[in-house]
Amino acid sequence: MLQSDVNERYSRVGPGTPTGALYRRYWLPVATETEIAENPVKRVRLLGEDLVLFRTDAGELGLVAERCPHRGASLGYGFPDGAGLRCPYHGWKFSPQGECLEQPNQIPPSAQLRTRARTTGYPVRALGGLVFAYLGEGEPPALPRLDLFALQEGRTRFRDIGYAMIPCNWLQIMENSFDPTHVEWLHGRLFNYHLERAGEEPTVLGGHHIKIGFDLVDYGIIKRRLREGQTEDDEDWKVGHPVYFPNVLKVGGYGLSSFQIRVPVDDTHTLHFWYCWYDVPDEFAHLVDEIRALPDTYEVTLQDTDGTFLMDTIDSQDAMVWVTQGGLTTRADEHLSSSDQGIALYRNLLRSQLQENETGGTVMNVRAEGREDEIIELPQEKKELGIGGGGRNPLASFLRTQGVYSARLSALSQRIDAALRKAG
Repeated sequence: MLQSDVNERYSRVGPGTPTGALYRRYWLPVATETEIAENPVKRVRLLGEDLVLFRTDAGELGLVAERCPHRGASLGYGFPDGAGLRCPYHGWKFSPQGECLEQPNQIPPSAQLRTRARTTGYPVRALGGLVFAYLGEGEPPALPRLDLFALQEGRTRFRDIGYAMIPCNWLQIMENSFDPTHVEWLHGRLFNYHLERAGEEPTVLGGHHIKIGFDLVDYGIIKRRLREGQTEDDEDWKVGHPVYFPNVLKVGGYGLSSFQIRVPVDDTHTLHFWYCWYDVPDEFAHLVDEIRALPDTYEVTLQDTDGTFLMDTIDSQDAMVWVTQGGLTTRADEHLSSSDQGIALYRNLLRSQLQENETGGTVMNVRAEGREDEIIELPQEKKELGIGGGGRNPLASFLRTQGVYSARLSALSQRIDAALRKAG
């Protein structure tokens, strides 16, 4: 259990909070490049601040406070014009850095008024199809080039990025990443209950855990599992799932490599990205080109129209348990068991990093500027992500994940099914 004051310290992320200050040391994704290419103005909320992401006519990215300094209208309904963003109300124009460039109806023009009208602006950079923002003070650190961000599409490989707004606190989502045994129940036993009722083939995720382990490493934590029938030579134990502190989980297997990135929007909302790379067998390489024109970004549906959580994907099952704990859960009445040792380890790591940040120490994964060309390799299982229900189609089982909402994955899976039927 956590006392309420400690829970608040770990969970809350708004301006002036300890965890909010820690997160302001990191680059955080706020959108995909595809989104901002389709619509160059996007309202975003990050760490309790209402902001507007935009792209100028010249292609420069900007992130500024949503409230216009003139009379408070939303810049999120403005439009790009030349080197800046116009307010929809009176046309005041702001640069990507927040400088007021023009005040059209101010007669005579006033350089002093433009200076006073400067608004908050934050650094923005694009990497690997995502748009990252830095809300900290001073010069930003290097934007970490994690291994999947450095990949390129190839004849058998393509990228997909799913996203959803999760109505709960970020820490509830992250703690799930250190809870191996939930897989056999939530994604195994429960999933099979629903699959059986629907007359579908069961998943293979219900194997009983006989051993779990966690290693603290220089970039975060690796979690390991050993299920009945496995040995310590199996990848589930030998390789494990890495978490890059503070908010990136890497998982994969059977042709999938992915990051789950959890971005604190405010105390009770989290922007979740599923950043995925798929690599199909050579025999289906010719089909990959047929789906490249489809968008690589998609929104993930987790709830039915009445608010009931869907139970037909692994990710909607996860979202159900995250959100039903409450918008910002209390931990004063929890009863941790031996299966929760990873959660305890992550909380201790978070505590130590909060202390380091508050005392001016070295914070994990805040890397010096000038190291952005260095690729950060993270371990990943290659074969252990068996979900079941795939048959001969190597992508079909991924339709039991958030990928079912991906235009690219769904279209390619359909093409593979057609090719397999034709081949007999």
